[in-house]
Amino acid sequence: MKRSPLAPIAFPALAPINGVRLAATAAGIKYQNRNDLMLASFCPGTTVAGVFTKSSTAGAPILLCRDHLESGQAAALIVNSGNANAFTGKIGEQHCQDTCAAVASSIDCKTDNVFVASTGVIGEPLPIDRIVNAIPKLADKLHANNWQDAAQAITTTDTFPKGASAQTTIGDVVVSLNGFAKGSGMIEPDMATMLAFIFTDAKIPSPLLQRMLVDANQQSFNAITVDSDTSTSDTCLLFATGKAANELSTEIKGDIEQDIADESLVEFKKALQTIMLDLAKQVVRDGEGATKLIEITVSGAESDRAAKVIAKSIANSPLVKTAIAGEDANWGRIVMAVGKSGEQAARDNLKINIGGMLITENGQVIEGYDEAGVAKHLKDNEIFIAVDVGIGGGAATVWTCDLTHGYIRINADYRS
Repeated sequence: MKRSPLAPIAFPALAPINGVRLAATAAGIKYQNRNDLMLASFCPGTTVAGVFTKSSTAGAPILLCRDHLESGQAAALIVNSGNANAFTGKIGEQHCQDTCAAVASSIDCKTDNVFVASTGVIGEPLPIDRIVNAIPKLADKLHANNWQDAAQAITTTDTFPKGASAQTTIGDVVVSLNGFAKGSGMIEPDMATMLAFIFTDAKIPSPLLQRMLVDANQQSFNAITVDSDTSTSDTCLLFATGKAANELSTEIKGDIEQDIADESLVEFKKALQTIMLDLAKQVVRDGEGATKLIEITVSGAESDRAAKVIAKSIANSPLVKTAIAGEDANWGRIVMAVGKSGEQAARDNLKINIGGMLITENGQVIEGYDEAGVAKHLKDNEIFIAVDVGIGGGAATVWTCDLTHGYIRINADYRS
């Protein structure tokens, strides 16, 4: 598949994370002669946090991960591409259990400390024998430097593997974060993205890790959309090995609101937000058929929640997305998308700005509006839209991509 024109030059160099080892292999789940199964193992004491799709037809791996998350401990992660193990009934749940048992046997851990994720076609049972037979080979190949292979193994219609890294401090201790994600179509996350996994050597209790992940997720994976479709497989997991041996500046008291405000966590929260937003934008840059990354900022809304609803209404409008694909400065479609959102907007205070150029105010197009400047901006591969709806102080930013013939071609041929 042709690489997205919005793709980064190369997969980033990800240094080892102390306590994490990875491996990937070609198990023949759907694709031939390419890696489609990855395994990560974690040192004892690794804590975990997770957010998952809110879909009422969530896949079997989601149910298992929600259950395993209750312990707050993780020993392994196994992910396959090519098959979502969704809408596969009780056999899908059994296949998750079989996978966990095989991993636990191979790396000597508890089955309920194994996390599972799957992505691909919905409604087809996993070729479980191929997966189970491949796991011992994966266990033998585990290594601290297999980041790109692992990231590549979880892709489906992606045109490039997505990775990001960051370093920060907790107190006076340096901690590292690595992450990789997959996603290209069926993207409007509702708790997470298609698949995303972040790893750190920081020492952080699971309840705090969970709260930080939820907060960062709202401003990253939950702020993107490609096609308004929420996957049955959306999974985002954060693993903390504790090998950095940092200490928090105050005793953890069990009061999340107080503990999350711990001053020693300020820089870590920023780094987590940075790496998750980086991965989320890479998903949009790889949107099926995408040629333009679109940033939409809405201000002046009744609340931040209302602002996000309005921004998503613009971002998901096929008319807005096709206009941008065609480099047509048809700003009236943005007016339409604001109006249909269901949230309050003051028509006569509405301001629309594209590429830094004001187009409307006082309920109408500005006097002397020159479309040529906006049309020129729309030829860029990064488009910026700002809308003030004139109601209150709520604001939000979301990211999407344009809608092209390529999206139709990819999805018409997805199962062939």
